[in-house]
Amino acid sequence: MIDIRSFRDLIRLYYIFQTEFRRAFWVTVILVVAGAFLIAPKYTSEARLLVKAGRENLSVPLDSSDRPTFMAPSTQRDPIVDEEKMLTGKPVLIQVARLYLSELAAEQHSTASTPWLKGALTSAGKLVTQALSAIGLTEVRGEDDILADALSKRLVVSHGSGSNVMELGFTWRDPATAQRIMKTWIKVYLDERTEALGRKSLVAFYEGKVRDVDQQIEVSKSQLRKRLEKIRGISAKERLDDLTKRVNDLRTRRAEIVAERDALQQGIAYAVSRAKFMPRESVAEREVGASPAWLALSGQLSELKRQRADALRVFKDTAPAIKALNDSIGTLEEQLKAENRSVQRSEKRAPNELNRSLERNQLDKSVRLQEINALYASFDKELTELEAGRHLVLAAAPELDRLEQALSVAEKSRGLYLDSLEKARIDQALDESRINNIAQIEAPTFNPGRASPNNLLLLVMAAPAGVLVGLLVVYLCSLMDQRVHDGGRIENRFGVPLWTTLKDVAPGGREDNEFHASLYRIYGMLPRERIVQQGLTLGLTSARPGEGVSFVAQHLAKLLQTQGGTVRLNPPDGPAPAGELFIREAAGLLNNREVFVRLSQADLIVLIVEARASTVPVVDNALGILRTAYSKVDGVIVNRRRFEVPPRVLSWLQR
Repeated sequence: MIDIRSFRDLIRLYYIFQTEFRRAFWVTVILVVAGAFLIAPKYTSEARLLVKAGRENLSVPLDSSDRPTFMAPSTQRDPIVDEEKMLTGKPVLIQVARLYLSELAAEQHSTASTPWLKGALTSAGKLVTQALSAIGLTEVRGEDDILADALSKRLVVSHGSGSNVMELGFTWRDPATAQRIMKTWIKVYLDERTEALGRKSLVAFYEGKVRDVDQQIEVSKSQLRKRLEKIRGISAKERLDDLTKRVNDLRTRRAEIVAERDALQQGIAYAVSRAKFMPRESVAEREVGASPAWLALSGQLSELKRQRADALRVFKDTAPAIKALNDSIGTLEEQLKAENRSVQRSEKRAPNELNRSLERNQLDKSVRLQEINALYASFDKELTELEAGRHLVLAAAPELDRLEQALSVAEKSRGLYLDSLEKARIDQALDESRINNIAQIEAPTFNPGRASPNNLLLLVMAAPAGVLVGLLVVYLCSLMDQRVHDGGRIENRFGVPLWTTLKDVAPGGREDNEFHASLYRIYGMLPRERIVQQGLTLGLTSARPGEGVSFVAQHLAKLLQTQGGTVRLNPPDGPAPAGELFIREAAGLLNNREVFVRLSQADLIVLIVEARASTVPVVDNALGILRTAYSKVDGVIVNRRRFEVPPRVLSWLQR
């Protein structure tokens, strides 16, 4: 049980199981390298066959029109798959195996005898097979049947999606033998396939179908012609599109005419209303002169001003004569201001041009309004006729569509029947000759380069494969490992508080600060006030002897003594007096009955667990026993914890 919290813990996991990692690494590397040098090489001979279109592998039905609204997906097989099944069928395999056995027997007869090791292995294999057959575990099989199964496993046949080319690959121990077996295989397949192709004459059947379809086409064309003459078009869709377009244009034009008519009517009404308030004539020429009354008053005013100027030579401004003249001058000036200076002498009048323009414009608009009314009536009449024709086309459209679809299906069927009739005639003419629609576009090749194994790749991948297998082994070991390595998950797993983890100190080694800090943690967990007031008995126990109970007790006692406390190790029976701490050692809980007597006098019970030695089931068992006996366990101390990562690696990780 190890707590993985960081990359450093993963490195520690590797160092914990580094022995298993190295074993798995070297075993994998040795196996891969041995396989690279010991596995027998294999060679592949390749060939390609072209499956030409023919009657026997036609995949499209004669009638492929989409009559229903929804058509189910096609479930027809790919014809190339059927050819592959025929190529790898049992009859072809048996013949190839027999031919190869005969060739092999001829070669052995012409050459020296087979090696003794190979012969001994063959004989041993036959004996084992006969023994298994005798007891009923297997059946007796011929040599050609066994070889046929072996050949079927070595042949690979494939083809690309939508391709008519079969790609063949045959793997064998010798490239020349692989090429020879591939040639024999293709020859046997072509012979068997040609022999199995039996054709019957279908000429009469297809001729009758063509005549029936011709009659159906003639009837459909006659009915369609009558319907089209009735609607005066070449098709329902074309006639409906023309009528709809013309109706839309007329409606748009009529809407424009209505708007223009409203505008003209409003313009005429406005002109008539304005003409009522405008004069029929206007002044063309006018003569204006000075007013006689104004001239007389102006002369009198000038004379009075002259008299006043003469009187001022004799009188002062305050003289009565001067005042009388001033009053007269003021009166004349007031009269002069009230009098018009100019008067009209003559006037010439002419007809009002604006009124005449309004009348002329009104006349033009009235004429245009009459034209628009006539055009509107014409449009209404044409729209009525077009709507009637459109309803007629819509009523005849379903029947026309049915006739057109029936005619299209009949013409397509006629074409398919004619193609099938031509093929049937060709098949009938070639029935007595050897025919085949399989063409060999690439003969079996001789490939001296081995197909497998790739020795260089195996050698290159040996080390990475070893590392991967080693890491997998480390992962599996970590899953199966039940040892307690640290105290990271003690509380969650066992439900007991972890007091501390003590670092492993070698015998005679120096105790560092980390070790003393762990001891001080134990010291901090003790109830010091209770020790001073009542005294305390601490019981240290372990599941097995040798887990460090005495070691922890001695170092804890030494620490308490340095802190000024009174500590006694394994004192006589009895409670601890006030101010003292009794430490009772009770190692070997599972093997020593006296442990229970010692622990019965303890106020605090702490279980010592040795890291890397105690397992989870053992600790569970010990805690269960303690809980049963004393109903409590106050803490757990993990002793001899070791961090397996070397210091140089730790320093590198902390950079």
